[in-house]
Amino acid sequence: MRQRVAIVTDSTASIPVDVAEQLGISIVQLELKVGDEYNDERRVPHPQLAEAMRQGTPVATSEPPPPAFFWNYSDAVAAGAEAIISVHISEGLSRTCESARTAATEIGIPVYVVDSRLVGLSLGFSVIAAAEAAAAGATSQGVMGVLDRRLRGTTQLLYVDTLEHLQRGGRIGRAQAWLGHALSIKPVLALKDGVIDQHAKGVGIERALKKAVSTAVQRAGNNPVDVGVEHFQFGDRAQQVLDELRSKLPQVRRAIVEETSAILGAHAGPGALGITVSPAS
Repeated sequence: MRQRVAIVTDSTASIPVDVAEQLGISIVQLELKVGDEYNDERRVPHPQLAEAMRQGTPVATSEPPPPAFFWNYSDAVAAGAEAIISVHISEGLSRTCESARTAATEIGIPVYVVDSRLVGLSLGFSVIAAAEAAAAGATSQGVMGVLDRRLRGTTQLLYVDTLEHLQRGGRIGRAQAWLGHALSIKPVLALKDGVIDQHAKGVGIERALKKAVSTAVQRAGNNPVDVGVEHFQFGDRAQQVLDELRSKLPQVRRAIVEETSAILGAHAGPGALGITVSPAS
C-alpha cells in the first residue's frame, strides 16, 4: 500500500540503518570538515574523527544545503506521497531547519518542517514513532500528533568528558568550560528549550553518570518508554548504562545502544555519552 505521509529527518537523529530502511525514513546528511576535507558525516570514521580531535585538528560542522532536502522531497513526491513531515535537530544548535524550509517552498505538496528542539536518539525515537504511524496509514495530522507527544515528553541528558569541545563550537560559554576543567568536575547536561543547559555535576565519571541515570529513571516513572544510550568512542560504558537503566525501569519497550552521529561527536568530544528516555504510549 502506498504511504501517504513521507518522513524525512537528518543524520544527527542516530537512527540505526536497518530501522530507517524498514520504515522508509529518508535521512539527509549534515556535513563535517576535518582539517581541509569536507564530507557527509556518514563518510567520516569515528576513530579517525576522535584521533583528529585529540591531535587538535580543526573540526567544523554545517547544515545540509537546501538542494539535499529538495532531492529527498522530490523522491517522496515521485513515490506518491501526499505530504512530507521533515523533523530535524534543534534550531538552537543548527540551521538545518532553515535549509529544509528553503527547499520546501519548491515542492508541490505540503511539507511540514518541524524543529524537534532535540538531537540524537531523542530526535530519532520521535522520528521512528512518526514513521510507524505513517506506515500504519495515519494522516499527516495524525502523524504530527504522535510526533508532538513524543517530542514534548522526551528527556535528553548528556555526559561529556570535557566541556572544551562544546565551548569551541559555541554551545556553551567559556566560563562554564573553564570551571569544569579547573575543578575536574564532570558535567551532566540537558537539552532545555532546544539548547544545551547544565543539569547536574559530579566529581568523577561514576558520580556524574549515577546522577544522569537517576534523573532518567525519575523522569520515566512507571510509564512505558523507549530508552537509548548513544556514545562517541565510549561503547563499553554505554552498554553498562543501558543495562542499568533496563534494570531500574519497569516498562522498557525498545532499548538501543548506538554510536552517535559524527556531527554530535565533533561537538561533544571523545568519551561523551547521551541518555534518552522517550514516552512509548
